[in-house]
Amino acid sequence: MGTRNLPVSDTQPAAGGDLKATQLVWIRRISQTLFLLFFLFLLVESRLPQDIYLDYSVALTAEQEIELAYPVTFFFELDPLVALTALISGQTLIKGFGWALGVLCVTLFFGRIFCGFICPFGTIHHLIGTIKPALKGHRMVEANIKKPDQRFKYFLLITLLLAALLGLNLSGLLDPISFLFRSLALAVFPGLGIGIKELFDLMAQSDLKALNFFSYGAEIVVSPIFGYGYKSYQSGWLIGGLFLLIILINRIRPRFWCRTLCPLGALLGVFARYSFLRLEKDVEKCTDCKLCLKNCQGAASPIPGEQWETSECLFCFNCFNACPEDAISFEFRWPLVKNKAPDMGRRAVLGGLTAGVALPFLGRLDGQIHKVSDSRLIRPPGSIPENDFLTLCQRCGLCMKACPTNVINPALTEAGMAGFWTPSLIMIQGYCEYTCTLCGSVCPTKAIRRISVKEKIEAPVRIGSAYIVRGRCLPWSGNGPCIVCEEHCPTSPKAIRLYEGWMPGPDGKYIDVKLPYVNLKECVGCGICEYKCPVKGRPAIRIIAAGESRSPRNQILL
Repeated sequence: MGTRNLPVSDTQPAAGGDLKATQLVWIRRISQTLFLLFFLFLLVESRLPQDIYLDYSVALTAEQEIELAYPVTFFFELDPLVALTALISGQTLIKGFGWALGVLCVTLFFGRIFCGFICPFGTIHHLIGTIKPALKGHRMVEANIKKPDQRFKYFLLITLLLAALLGLNLSGLLDPISFLFRSLALAVFPGLGIGIKELFDLMAQSDLKALNFFSYGAEIVVSPIFGYGYKSYQSGWLIGGLFLLIILINRIRPRFWCRTLCPLGALLGVFARYSFLRLEKDVEKCTDCKLCLKNCQGAASPIPGEQWETSECLFCFNCFNACPEDAISFEFRWPLVKNKAPDMGRRAVLGGLTAGVALPFLGRLDGQIHKVSDSRLIRPPGSIPENDFLTLCQRCGLCMKACPTNVINPALTEAGMAGFWTPSLIMIQGYCEYTCTLCGSVCPTKAIRRISVKEKIEAPVRIGSAYIVRGRCLPWSGNGPCIVCEEHCPTSPKAIRLYEGWMPGPDGKYIDVKLPYVNLKECVGCGICEYKCPVKGRPAIRIIAAGESRSPRNQILL
């Protein structure tokens, strides 16, 4: 990550300057490592606490509020783009807004320090770009020369901010913290977990006792990290594929995401114009070795003789460390003066304005917002009304990662274009645990309200309603007795009840059965009936969004 690579030269840098440069680089590396490890730790801890997983006698009772021991939303609170779009779109000051404001203030005076020292996604790009890069020598120098496509991130920033102003918050699709969390939580970690557990399953089937014991012991260690059971998420393959593509591009374009695609980097680049931590160049000392360009992570034109691109500089200090002639240094200069303005480009600005206006209106054309939404679109308990929900949701995947039953998934067509990758419940994959409120407690923007277990049960908070498909139901179709849905219904009194009846069987003879029916006044739409239904594929009892508490329009009973 920016190691010193001196050419054969009779001129060596002064000892004091070399030490200072080396120290800055190592401080940056240590900072990057610690913040990345902290991000991964919080990612793992975004789940049902271990003591509840391991002690089912106290698990998920109406008297127990589930509290996470760690601030899993910390990096989202640091993110100015998350805070700004939530404020513009939803007129909401999210928790930790002061942290995000602090990051902007630091950027105002010290430049894009967040990108170089803190951002975990930037650290991953930095690391991957230095592991046997495909480009070497002069080709690496050419790759690090500023390119016109670096303006594209300003196009994305303008698009996202204007769309937020018009009521559609799409920033989570490309915000680096949301993108990284979603990719790791919904694709990378579940994929690794499935592969590791399948290997342990093979070992458990072995005739060698040593392999059996090892597989059981290893699973106890692995499961808390990668999740219990086989986690799966709708479109997880697409999320993971995009992540791998973005990561691998670093082998031919160092920190391609940071230079070209990152809207948060563009926002910080605008504020970095006023930084009084400046790169100073001594043209007379420069021997045109181009080591500064070769090691520059941001394509910020560090070479003497060219104007430094403040808004592109990631403050990795590689150029300072690599220069063998001490022709480059970083110094504080006062009074505060404007640096070079970000090179946005007229086309990027006009394109961003056009896209920012078009997307919110195009996103409403499918009728999911102004008319009754798709019956399959079941939001987590505590979700605010749909129009407001889309002004705040970051599509980050925190609620999906925290859900203990794996029921919350990224939405596709059921939420319309405006709701792509927002959380939606798929009941054949899991169910909403009756006394669980984790999704609301981890939501960084209050798109899902934080509710208590008591409020969820006593209000009650309804997310949908159950209905029975009689042609598929075993008792109603005369194919046999079944009371599974009634047994598992958690409400009190039960929303699913049985009454004695008789139905013609396959042989034409009438049989006595207990027929289930749904009392909609008691049903909260938790989906455990659909999940537990023995009729697989398309269960005989289904959950639809109608009847949800958050929407006065989407009701069944008057």
